[in-house]
Amino acid sequence: MSTKKNTYAGPLAGLPPQSDLSVDTAVFTDAYAVIPAATMRDIVTSLLPGWTNMRMWIIARPLSGFAETFSQYIVELKGEGGSDKPEDDAGVQAALFVTDGAIDVEIDGKTHHLTEGGFAYIPAGMGWKVKNAAPLSRFHWWRKRWQAVEGLEKPDVIITNENDIKPNAMPDTNGSWATTRFMDPNDIRHDMHITIVTLTPGGSIPFAETHVMEHGLFVIEGKAVYRLNQDWVEVGPGDFMWLRAFCPQCCYAGGPSNFRYLLYKDVNRHAPIWK
Repeated sequence: MSTKKNTYAGPLAGLPPQSDLSVDTAVFTDAYAVIPAATMRDIVTSLLPGWTNMRMWIIARPLSGFAETFSQYIVELKGEGGSDKPEDDAGVQAALFVTDGAIDVEIDGKTHHLTEGGFAYIPAGMGWKVKNAAPLSRFHWWRKRWQAVEGLEKPDVIITNENDIKPNAMPDTNGSWATTRFMDPNDIRHDMHITIVTLTPGGSIPFAETHVMEHGLFVIEGKAVYRLNQDWVEVGPGDFMWLRAFCPQCCYAGGPSNFRYLLYKDVNRHAPIWK
C-alpha cells in the first residue's frame, strides 16, 4: 500500500464553459447509476432548513424499485457554517467522512474535531451538531433508518480517522485489494457499513459480486474500469456509482495511483417481506 498522504476527490462545482460538449458517463439504468464528477455543479446543489453557509449535493436517496435503504450527501460548509440540529428524524443514524478542511462535531454534548480522513458514526436518536472549522470544508453524510432488533442495543458512537486504521488485505491478493473498515464487521448492532476500498494499480475484484446489499461507491482517488450489470464503465476521481441489490459488479484498477472509493452497504438484517 502507498504511504503517501491521502487525497480525496470532490465535486467540481462551478460551471463548464459554453464550448464544452455535453458528453460524459452519466447514466441511470434499472440496475445502477453513474453520477460523474462533471455533473456535480453549482446548479444541482440543495439547501436544508436549520443550516447556515452550507450547500450540498444529494447523490443518493431512496427510490422505490431501486436502492431503498440510504441517502448520501456531500455537504460543503463555509465561514461559520453548520447546524445545531442536522437531523430531524430520531429514527435515522448518520455517518460522516471529511474530505476537505475540518469540522467540529458535537455528539451528546462532547465535541470532536475531524480533519481530512476523519470519520464519525452517530447512532439514531442521539443529538448532534456540526460546525465548520476551516475556510471551506466538505464531508460525506450517510443517513439510514436504524433497523431495531429485540435484544440489540444501538451501536456506540465511533470517532476515528482512516489513517489510524490498518487496512485489511483481502485473502490471497498480496495486498492488491484491501478494505479500511470503520465499523466492526462482527458487531451485528450495525445495519450499515462504511468502508474505504483500495486497489493497487492492476489490482482487481476478480469476480462479479452479485448480492443483496445495496451500494454507494464514491471514487476518492485513481481510476478503474468497473463492470456494472452487463456494462463496463470507466470511472475516476469524484465519480459516484449507485447500485441496487443483485447488480453484478467487479473492476480493474487502472493506475498510475491506487484506486480508492468510499463504500456504503446495508448489512446484518432480515430481507423485508412486504405485506
